[in-house]
Amino acid sequence: MKKFLHVGCGPQTKSGLKGFSSDDWQEIRFDIDQNANPDILGTLVDMTAVSSDSYDAIFSSHNIEHVFPHEVPLALAEFYRVLKPDGFVVITCPDLQAVCEAVVEDKLLEPLYESPAGPISPIDILYGHRGYIERGNHYMAHKCGFTYSALGGAFLSSGFKEIFGGRRPDAFDLWLVAFKADTNPEKAKIFAMNFLP
Repeated sequence: MKKFLHVGCGPQTKSGLKGFSSDDWQEIRFDIDQNANPDILGTLVDMTAVSSDSYDAIFSSHNIEHVFPHEVPLALAEFYRVLKPDGFVVITCPDLQAVCEAVVEDKLLEPLYESPAGPISPIDILYGHRGYIERGNHYMAHKCGFTYSALGGAFLSSGFKEIFGGRRPDAFDLWLVAFKADTNPEKAKIFAMNFLP
């Protein structure tokens, strides 16, 4: 059975995660917040509790924006370290390009979509969900952000050899699959589609 590290899992499990929800994958949940009941407690920039070269994949949804810009290379170096030589990362995070287009249209406080946590406005995407932060969950604050080219560039600068993904402007998010090993771009695209929405 292949193993994936669910980084920043929160309350979510592999159920419903495209590509990972089958019995082929064993999920190990990793989070900074002990209230999420992770298998491993740690941060994106300090994953020392995770052995090197030990995971086939990493899934990371909406947590890279919770570290400072200067910490992004540290987090991606940790991702790179814990992956097996042929491992890969599936990551999603806010699309600042789409969000900033809404801000330019003076929609900073207008709801853009409904989430399970309630309506989401550009200010929530830029700085973190106001409701969670107001209730004391400061882990939810956003400290940096990405366009697709910035996210892809960060992975390539961190040693990943091939990337495939893109923007979903209507959903205000970015998706990327990054490969640790050299991978034919066409094969990378075909493989990545098993995990992208």
